[in-house]
Parts: sequence; structure tokens; C-alpha cells
Amino acid sequence: SLSLLLPGCSPKGFPKLKNDTFLRAARGEETEYTPVWCMRQAGRYLPEFRETRAAQDFFATCRSPKVCCELTLQPLRRFPLDAAIIFSDILVVPQALGMDVVMAPGKGPTFPEPLKEVEDLLKLQQKVDVTAELGYVFQAITLTRHSLEGKVPLIGFSGAPWTLMSYMIEGGGSTTMAKAKSWLYRHPDASHRLLRLLADVITDYLVGQVAAGAQALQLFESHAGHLGPEQFQDFALPYIRDIARDVKSKLKAEALPLVPMIVFAKDAHYALGDLACAGYEVVGLDWTIRPQEARAQVGKDITLQGNLDPCALYAPKEKIGELVKKMLEGFGTQRYIANLGHGLYPDMSPEHVGAFVEAVHAHSRHMNKH
Repeated sequence: SLSLLLPGCSPKGFPKLKNDTFLRAARGEETEYTPVWCMRQAGRYLPEFRETRAAQDFFATCRSPKVCCELTLQPLRRFPLDAAIIFSDILVVPQALGMDVVMAPGKGPTFPEPLKEVEDLLKLQQKVDVTAELGYVFQAITLTRHSLEGKVPLIGFSGAPWTLMSYMIEGGGSTTMAKAKSWLYRHPDASHRLLRLLADVITDYLVGQVAAGAQALQLFESHAGHLGPEQFQDFALPYIRDIARDVKSKLKAEALPLVPMIVFAKDAHYALGDLACAGYEVVGLDWTIRPQEARAQVGKDITLQGNLDPCALYAPKEKIGELVKKMLEGFGTQRYIANLGHGLYPDMSPEHVGAFVEAVHAHSRHMNKH
């Protein structure tokens, strides 16, 4: 089992958690205030992040547990966030399958040799030992969990199968995902083989993150919006469901904590009802849906997370406060985790991020009292 391979990994050895508001909200328990964290809170908008990252290649940074720990902790030194999310990247999974990924300046992640033909699937590792290939992430999680000193919970994450498949075939970002989607139409069987392989690796990877000390998990289906309802039903949802089910059964089998799981399928409004039944405690939302509509679709037994437009943080601070108040009125303060509808952008002001976090705490406390 993974826990034996990672010294100091037993949950017993970790500092006692002091602020469990995020975990309570995720599990649907009552909270004094609404917890808040931000996607990409460890990011280039922080000058200290840019300074730490400057010396190193992006993926070399991901492979350094010490640097990942430092980057994860930076936003918590500035802001009273209610959760930390480990600094890593979703593309470490394709790397574990044997693909090359480089971070091209000004272009973002690039695969020098993307999957072009169905035969290319044979080049991928069919059996991945996640501890051997991704142990550096587990080490970063264990180190960070100790370094957090119980301040807030630590979230682990992975990209979801369709999102990873689309990068592996496109070779990078794309506005249409035409190459990856053409596989779904032309090579459905091969697409399912690839998605199944990814789902199996992601399951082991997420279980390994919990063994290493992650206290919650988020699955990022960032490219859900490129699929229509039918393709989402066929090529995304089944794997999203399987991952939740298989992670939970493996955690039970290994006597590891059953941590709350979050699914974030960007731009997949048409699937919110299905995602609510997919086995996740929390459904994350992008900024393009009204809180009341989302709640109506997922029902009252799921915690919602989101969904302020990240660009709202360009507004003056008072305006951010008003927008947060409106968002909290839409979602209510319970069974809710405040976040942005996507990640922070590199040119955002840290002061405005601080204003967002503080507004969530202040307004939700006030609303809970009245």
C-alpha cells in the first residue's frame, strides 16, 4: 500500500487541524461563516511566487517538493484563506504515461509529440506505478501538510480524463479542440481506451495524494465546455463517476480517510444535475450560471463551490465587496464554499484578492447572525 512507501505519512503524525470550516462546508455541516479559497491562489499574481519560480523550469518546479511546499504556503501568509491547494499541474499525469510536456514561454504547456494516430496509444505506459512516477507530488503533499501546522486543510487535485486527453491530442491549448473531438467522432473505441487508461491512473494518483496527506480532492474537467451534452454523457461523465466511486472504494480498502471530493466541470451547465449524482460532495461552478439556477439543478444535498467572475477582482475594492455580498445572497451561507469561477490571472492585484477573501468572511458572518 502507498502509505508504507511514504515515511511519515500516517495521518497520526500530522499536526492537528485548527480550522476545519472548509471541510465542514464540503461535508454539508453547519459553519460559522462561509469558507473561501481561490483556484490558482499559488500563482503569478504574487510577486513572491514570481521570485521563487524565476530560477527554474516550470515542470522542474513541480518536481521539487520543497519549492511546491513554499509556493503552496505563500498565499496563506498573506490572506486568511480556509484551504490550501498543493502547487502542481494537471499535466503531470500525461508525463507519468510517458509523454513529454514542456512549458513554452508565452505559449503555455506544449507536447512536442502529441497523439496523432490511434497507434500512438501503444507508446503510452499501460501500467503506471504512481509512486514511482508521481512520488514527487506525494512528497510535496506530505511536506506541505506538516509545514501548514494544521492552519487549514490541504487540497489535492487532478485533471479529469477528457481534459487530459484533449491536451495529449491537441499538443497544447486550443480554441476549438477540433483534433481531440475528431477522435471522439472518428475513433470512439480508441478514445474510450485512452479515457479508461487515464481514469485508472487518476484514481491511483488521487488515492496516493490522500495517503500522502491530502484532506480533500478536486477533479478539474476544465475543457468540459468544448463538449455538447451527448459527448459529455459518453466521454466525460462515465469516467468522472468511476473516479469518485473507485477512489472511495480504494480509500476504504486501504483504511485511509474518506476525504470530500469536488468536481469542477467548466461550462458544463447542461450536466449539473448529472454531476450532482456523480458521487462528489461538492460541485464547483464557473461564473456563467446564476447561484439559484445551480442550486435548483443540484438539489439541497450537495455543497456548491464558486463562482465569482475572476475579472470582478479588477473592480475597485468596495465593488468587490458588493459583488461578494450579492453572490452570498444567491447561494446562501451554508453548504457553500466561496471561490472564483476559474483561476486567478497573473496581472491581478494581491490587495484585491485579499478584499475578496475578507468580504466573504465578513458578509457571511453578518448574514449568519441576522
